[in-house]
Amino acid sequence: MLKKIFRRVPASAIIAQAGFCIALLATGWFGAGCASPVAAEEQPIKSVKIVTQREGEATRFYVNNMEQTDVTVTFELDMTNLKGNIPLPHTMTVPGNKMTEAFLVSPIKPAEHWNYTYTSHYTIGSTTARHDDNYVYSLPYAAGDSFKVTQGYNGSYSHTGPDQYAIDWKMPAGTPVHAARDGVVAKVKDDSNTGGGDRKFVNCANYILIRHADGTMANYAHLQKGGSRVRVGQRVQAGDCIGMSGNTGFSSGPHLHFSVFKTRDGMQRVSLPVKFRTGNGSGITLAEGKTYKCIHSLEGPAPIIATVGTGLLNEKKGERTAQGSPTALSHPEAN
Repeated sequence: MLKKIFRRVPASAIIAQAGFCIALLATGWFGAGCASPVAAEEQPIKSVKIVTQREGEATRFYVNNMEQTDVTVTFELDMTNLKGNIPLPHTMTVPGNKMTEAFLVSPIKPAEHWNYTYTSHYTIGSTTARHDDNYVYSLPYAAGDSFKVTQGYNGSYSHTGPDQYAIDWKMPAGTPVHAARDGVVAKVKDDSNTGGGDRKFVNCANYILIRHADGTMANYAHLQKGGSRVRVGQRVQAGDCIGMSGNTGFSSGPHLHFSVFKTRDGMQRVSLPVKFRTGNGSGITLAEGKTYKCIHSLEGPAPIIATVGTGLLNEKKGERTAQGSPTALSHPEAN
């Protein structure tokens, strides 16, 4: 989140502001002109910057997106004696590696005092994504392997809200993770070696985001430190090995978290229910407590039917279910 405060002094005392004022992605206070922001407790990588430019009495807002993929930004403003050229608050999607004008504000009564404050939030992804509900996903691990679903859709431990339609598989750390669908790698984090069953670890999860042809994103989370086998911008196919599972972030034990989502605005994402191709059939919704064998059928539409290993419906005595929640994927706090 970024909060910026600008106050207009009387017209006779105005000093023209030249150039751009780049606002860092941290909470801070700004007076007139380009002042230094107050550093946040932990500075995120500055992959999206808000840029303002004064033109006479008007102020233009720009979003400089330095991510390789779409980012959705939401602006919230509190204004006195100002109006926007578009309705505010405002949400927009900005393409990767591009600076785009968002809006401008100008005085309603130019001769009188005016001021504004704004807060910006951004999230990876596009508001225009439309999921292809006919697509059947591969299981995100190697063909022939079987893993148990420890938390499914609407899981009571952490699969609520934006993670409503996520899946957790209990999986030893270091297990190869495979792409469930073709796409382009949009974001990689694999520098964390921290995790635990407390929400204070929510931003410590390593993950890989892959953008699909319909604009939706797949999130593979809780990966091992240094476990990524792909780079941003790389095109992958369903079945390709993309990384190694782990136990980072908000996680009660080694497992893989997977979800497909679209972006609602700069603060929220929406997970989507998807169907999978498994050893006991194609186009099924996975059930919590069951074990599923991965098969890959990439050459044709007909599913391959194989024997499925059914997991125990109850955990062994003393065994802790591995589950959790991935990174938030939105900023200011970037499961």
